[in-house]
Amino acid sequence: MFLQRLISLDCEKLPSEILNRTICQDLFEALPYLPKNFVDLLIVDPPYNLTKDFNGSKFRQCDRSTYTAWLDSWISQLKPVLKPHASVYFCADWATSTVMYPVLEKHFTVRNRITWEREKGRGAQANWKNASEDIWFCTVSETYTFNVNAVKLKRQVMAPYRDLAGHPKDWDDTGSKNYRLTHPSNLWTDITVPFWSMTENTDHPTQKPEKLVAKLLLASSNPGDVVLDPFLGSGTTAVVAKKLGRQYVGIEQDPDYCCLAEKRLALADEDPTIQGYADGVFWERNTLAAQRSCPKKSMSSEA
Repeated sequence: MFLQRLISLDCEKLPSEILNRTICQDLFEALPYLPKNFVDLLIVDPPYNLTKDFNGSKFRQCDRSTYTAWLDSWISQLKPVLKPHASVYFCADWATSTVMYPVLEKHFTVRNRITWEREKGRGAQANWKNASEDIWFCTVSETYTFNVNAVKLKRQVMAPYRDLAGHPKDWDDTGSKNYRLTHPSNLWTDITVPFWSMTENTDHPTQKPEKLVAKLLLASSNPGDVVLDPFLGSGTTAVVAKKLGRQYVGIEQDPDYCCLAEKRLALADEDPTIQGYADGVFWERNTLAAQRSCPKKSMSSEA
């Protein structure tokens, strides 16, 4: 059933022919047939410069110049599909970041580097534990979308100040614990990597959390916008786009991962929730009880 939903490209397509579809094809084969100027937001989680097995297809670590040339070969072909006001996010580990930045600077305006904490990771005996990854935020031009109020983080207030009238000063008095909305920074410590008991968890070796992708989508796109992920993997970008009312196009060469993405997209109709994102607000870790106890607000009030 899911295999029948997949498409591949052999001629130039209109946006309407590929929107909300999974393209099961090698990226370099699909790129020449993508429409021009149709993407509002590009999210890219490419193979890092590490040797990694993706369901039998192995990406091998290479020298810096070879990896740089590989990045440039497809980034240059992706640029024409972007609208003039589009935003772009590129994921990387610390080592890949050092190679990626000069390539991104060549093609886009680099605006920031987000570093997010992976609370899982293997310890090291002769080095610091590798427990973080980067996300580069870029834009095509000086005009771009950034919805700061949609990505504020709800944190517990450790020193709840009140004004002269006794009212909470920039925080919510909810009873046993008090919370405030804080502006989003480029250091994220509230992300939980999917684990076995989470419904979003898959066997993909580099799967990103839905909450992480939701932050990118809500910040840099609006409802109905088109989001492209050229390394779709198990489908997280497409799933989150569907849950948040965006249109999506995903490209992935592995049929098993494509079918997994389609399965998750079908399940999103039954369960549109995103772990760590409740009632239009992002919450820090270990606050599920507080999320359930808070009075409901409309989604539009946080837009």
